[in-house]
Amino acid sequence: MLVLRLLNVVAPAYFLCISLVTFVLQIFLFIPSMFRDLSTTPLFSPALLHGALFLFLSANALGNYILVIQSSPEDLGKGLNLGEGVEMMADWLDGSRSPGSALPSTHFCRLCARVTQRHDHHCFFTGNCIGSRNMRNFIMFCLYTSLACLDSLVTGMVYISAALSMSFANPLAFLTLLPHSISQFFSGALLSSEMFVILMLYLWLGIGLACAGFCCHQMLLVLRGQTRYQVRKGMVVRARPWRENLQEVFGKRWLLGLFIPVLNVGSDYRRQKEK
Repeated sequence: MLVLRLLNVVAPAYFLCISLVTFVLQIFLFIPSMFRDLSTTPLFSPALLHGALFLFLSANALGNYILVIQSSPEDLGKGLNLGEGVEMMADWLDGSRSPGSALPSTHFCRLCARVTQRHDHHCFFTGNCIGSRNMRNFIMFCLYTSLACLDSLVTGMVYISAALSMSFANPLAFLTLLPHSISQFFSGALLSSEMFVILMLYLWLGIGLACAGFCCHQMLLVLRGQTRYQVRKGMVVRARPWRENLQEVFGKRWLLGLFIPVLNVGSDYRRQKEK
């Protein structure tokens, strides 16, 4: 448990550090290098277009990241009456009672110390549980993080291609870039800043692929009307049309949420809560 609590602190700090480094490299290194191309008009220069795209992706990734934390799943344990809440909490902590036996589709998270409805999993990078309230924002966070990493990867490859006078037309060029750069760095033929950018290329590739995988897997579960916790425990869910499952997570204003980080105000969960 101590290791998990430590990871719950280190992982968000790691994500924020990577985000800060990416923002600094984009604003102060990659985008200024694009202004060297004087063949384009200032209004439609690659630097301005890429800068606008990067800020759009970053704002959506960071905005949904904040909303995932702010829209944390509601602690259902606080709503238990007749003094049963304390007893149930104690039973869940020592493992003598499963959350599903007391409240359907609930789970007690030891790290968050709360009972959540339609619990999916605990995300260490946000330090928060993912449930019915913040599922849509988590999917959007994974989507825009993967797109921001892809954008940074492509831009970084363009910068390295110009700095080292090399071409990435051959796919093997990227695979052999890291070992070749390490040998050049220790021989003094490669600058520290260039070596750092090359390391960030592989980091962006790994984070982008991981977030894309999370997003696709989560969308598949949403279409099936399942959560990761239900799949892991082998729980059987009632079959429903995939459109209803999507609307339950994304709400009626799903199109707005694709471009602007907003709360899932149109979801079935919130309508049930208001009733």
